[in-house]
Amino acid sequence: MSSRSTQILEAAARVIARRGVRGLRVEELAAEAGVSTGLIYYHFKDRTGILRHTLEFINDRAERYTTSRDPEAEPLSAREELDEVLLLELQDTPEVRENSSAWGELRASAVFDPVLREDLARATLVWVQEVAALLGQVQPMAPAATLAASAERLTALLEGLSMRWLSGGLAVDHARTLLREAVDVELAALRQP
Repeated sequence: MSSRSTQILEAAARVIARRGVRGLRVEELAAEAGVSTGLIYYHFKDRTGILRHTLEFINDRAERYTTSRDPEAEPLSAREELDEVLLLELQDTPEVRENSSAWGELRASAVFDPVLREDLARATLVWVQEVAALLGQVQPMAPAATLAASAERLTALLEGLSMRWLSGGLAVDHARTLLREAVDVELAALRQP
């Protein structure tokens, strides 16, 4: 992706996080990105293209901040990796706040937008599958359907905790504690025959 496209998508994530999807105006996006509206249309064709690419952008950015590790660091156990990937979605940094806010706004708008709904469903499915794979590394004998159900519960809980934290209803440390406890519960259930 070109640096201009990235610049526009960074700006789109900021605008969506701040004003919501309905508040996303191409003129405001152009001003935020420091580019012309024509350049936005050149790269993304229309508003739907902007939203689709912004969803991909925030997913890619989340993957970067939840999976990047110092190559010199000791390898994590499967459980530590699972905890880290989930808990890094609840860190009080501008990037995570913006990403999580934009994701929540896109999720809310998907209720009324079938195209966005399909894209978000695909992105959510990929996330659930990634978490199920991590759970499977911790509990390799658990059935695939059970791992998927557990991952579904954990990712849904994480979204809810994130929204409560971002809206001031929950302290980030408490949200992280609740998530850790939920992981313990899910792993205990996966160990049951």
